Amino acid sequence: MSIRITVEECAGLAQTEVIVRCARLDARTARLIELLRLTDAKLTGEKDGETCILEPGRVLYIDTVDRGTFLYTAEGVYQTRLRLYELEEQLAGLDFVRVSRSALVNFAEVRSLRPDLGGRLRLTMSNGELVVVNRQYAPAIKQKLGLR
Repeated sequence: MSIRITVEECAGLAQTEVIVRCARLDARTARLIELLRLTDAKLTGEKDGETCILEPGRVLYIDTVDRGTFLYTAEGVYQTRLRLYELEEQLAGLDFVRVSRSALVNFAEVRSLRPDLGGRLRLTMSNGELVVVNRQYAPAIKQKLGLR
């Protein structure tokens, strides 16, 4: 089944309205609706005493160090008050994947990957930083790429 997309510009509208018409609500359509809802998702992080609002797509990866959770972007590092599992739940509909007990990666920002010692993987992010995928999580990453 193909999707037909129609866009109408209406100058007088105060906000964007999306209407989804389908023969039945299947998994593909539900995923589309979920992605539309996530376009308004925001994260907050603190940097230099300021609370900043971040688009989830700008976050390269999220890491927990010394009981603090940090959001890494190309522009810098932001600390968040949310725990990793809370962020994982909040970002579940986006392309974030767990790579270790203490880290999530925005898979859309992965530039390349290579095998590492002990069954681990080494991811190169879009900004050149390296993130290690623990052996426990490597099969899920490979499966996501169809490398199994």
